[in-house]
Amino acid sequence: MRAIGKWLPYLTRSYPRVDPPFQLAFLRHSLLLLLVSALAKPKRRNAMALILSSCIFSEVGLHDFAFAQPSVGLREYIDTFDGYSFKYPQNWIQVRGAGADIFFRDPYVLDENLSVEMSSPSSSRYKTVEDLGPPQEAGKKVLKQYLTEFMSTRLGVRRESNILSTSSRVADDGKLYYQVEVNIKSYANTNELAVMPQDRVPRLEWNRRYLSVLGVENNRLYELRLQTPENVFVEEENDLRQVMDSFRVNKVTS
Repeated sequence: MRAIGKWLPYLTRSYPRVDPPFQLAFLRHSLLLLLVSALAKPKRRNAMALILSSCIFSEVGLHDFAFAQPSVGLREYIDTFDGYSFKYPQNWIQVRGAGADIFFRDPYVLDENLSVEMSSPSSSRYKTVEDLGPPQEAGKKVLKQYLTEFMSTRLGVRRESNILSTSSRVADDGKLYYQVEVNIKSYANTNELAVMPQDRVPRLEWNRRYLSVLGVENNRLYELRLQTPENVFVEEENDLRQVMDSFRVNKVTS
């Protein structure tokens, strides 16, 4: 480990200078060069080859790896027609035709996105978010909806879910909002068609955090949804919570 350790400062210094879309490729390329160099030295050949090749080609080592961006500030989005507003990272891009009323995503971390969904004005008669019950009950409904949407027909796919927190708050507009945070992990067998159980090894596909803010206005239920990989959430938690806290539902005047 001391042999590879001397190279780590070089990788650490050089790596952040690479633009995010190419960071993973750069890391693989750098490790591959180290592997070739190690193989040229007989005394270190076996140990270094084992260490470096496992870093380069292991699915576990580089799986679900995403690169968070530094804080870039927030921009406000206001929908006067449907009656809601929120702030979002100003470098995120809008994606049209995504199914939600509005959809933004990070241009680099494709699993990180934001959307707003609303109940139908003709079939809902919500007066307050408390119509969903207490925050804990609302959290169960939110999680159930997520799991329904992510239901898979693939063989060997398993989902693990957990409600991390539920809370309520009164915002500066005087309205009550619920906040729900859940974690969902997706596992898939490496060989779903294998006959023997020992050949069907479960592998983590993704590990994400889902944050929902619920509010009621205009007799409709509004939901702001944030999705982010767990490792990115750790780095961007402050910004993402600002996005959550910025969500407002507004009266629509006809």
